[in-house]
Amino acid sequence: MTDSLRILITNDDGVDAPGMEVMRRIAAELSDDVWVVAPSGNQSGAGHRFTFGRELSLEKREDRVYAVTGGSPADCVVAGMTHVLGERPADLVLSGVNHGQNLGDIINCSGTAAGAREGALQGAIGIALSQAIDYERRGEVVWDNALNWGSRVVRELLRELDGPGAYYNVNFPFCAPDAVSGIRVVPHQRFSRSPLRYYPSDNDGYFFIAIPETPRPLDKAQDFHLLHHDDAITVTPLLLQQTNEALAARMDGRLRLAEPDA
Repeated sequence: MTDSLRILITNDDGVDAPGMEVMRRIAAELSDDVWVVAPSGNQSGAGHRFTFGRELSLEKREDRVYAVTGGSPADCVVAGMTHVLGERPADLVLSGVNHGQNLGDIINCSGTAAGAREGALQGAIGIALSQAIDYERRGEVVWDNALNWGSRVVRELLRELDGPGAYYNVNFPFCAPDAVSGIRVVPHQRFSRSPLRYYPSDNDGYFFIAIPETPRPLDKAQDFHLLHHDDAITVTPLLLQQTNEALAARMDGRLRLAEPDA
């Protein structure tokens, strides 16, 4: 256990979600200084939304455990890092463990990924953890791989840190723990189009925004394929700096303002 490591936990499934207890058990293997600031209810798909212009409330559930009513994971990390933890913010922000995989372009709307991203933006190490499920089995979740491998994967990432500017997205496969093929550090799958779609409701006049199917084709060297077909734990390092630097360098000095029409 690393006693000096201060850990802040958040998630997007809510402070009372089963994955929160899984994450607390993972964190307890890493440190004795663990804090929780998480949404009071489900915030899945909230992305990196902040709640501007509307009051939030902070409820103390137990020692070092707080719920933010109506708040997003990003709200929770800000409240935790800049208020709850006082003058000593967390060294490590763990987000999850999410009920279901966060893969490919879906990380752009993931509240779980946003919790880790905001942790990194606040100066901590940010790691998002998700436990894959088999949607053909009605979304049943088995936490064995997150529980068995979670602290070990986090320790490996802590050993490999190379300065600020990155955060990490980790997914555990839905197989038996002894069937896990290893850890693969891979890019996230880029889809040819967004997987999000209009989806009609059975209630007249209403609809959902949903992911009815995974776009194809999938790259065999990226996270979607390796998690589902190779039973690998996938780790994707992600950058906070989103500028396409090669394109910026190519375009610099080439753009011109046209003369106004007479």
